[in-house]
Amino acid sequence: MSYDASCLAHQLFQKDAQTITPEALESVKAALASSDIEHKAETKKKAVPRRAAGQAWEDPTLAEWPENDYRLFCGDLGNEVNDDVLSKAFSRFPSFNMAKVVRDKRTGKTKGYGFVSFANPTDLAAALKEMNGKYVGNRPIKLRKSNWKERIDQEALERQKHQSYKKPKLAKKSVLHK
Repeated sequence: MSYDASCLAHQLFQKDAQTITPEALESVKAALASSDIEHKAETKKKAVPRRAAGQAWEDPTLAEWPENDYRLFCGDLGNEVNDDVLSKAFSRFPSFNMAKVVRDKRTGKTKGYGFVSFANPTDLAAALKEMNGKYVGNRPIKLRKSNWKERIDQEALERQKHQSYKKPKLAKKSVLHK
């Protein structure tokens, strides 16, 4: 929900408010609908082409991460550690963006590692120095600088960018079909 919609809803549903006008209700509905549309547009980003172990694929989860960030690999995470616990552990650094614990798609259990994103490389270095070996959950975490950029298929990414600018080609008519 956007800030405007939440403020408007808060104003309408205060304890001392007696009645809600139909106009006010319609404006709240419109604000909520527009915030939903904006959220869907944000989450419908293009998948990032990846290449590793001789295979190439598109990874939609990379679109969730900020561009040009600095990532830290967090290893030896316990089963009790989730995204919120990892975020709280690193949120004291000013340029902290987000944290994600990698989970098995089928079972939902943690795979024992995750990633933390920073906007500033000095915060990444400070976090690496200060947090390595500190307890997050029940275990001390092991930190390394992530090498995720090496796994992006740059050639496929360039092709994807150029395809979005080109006009779509019309299908050629077959000689057999008139």
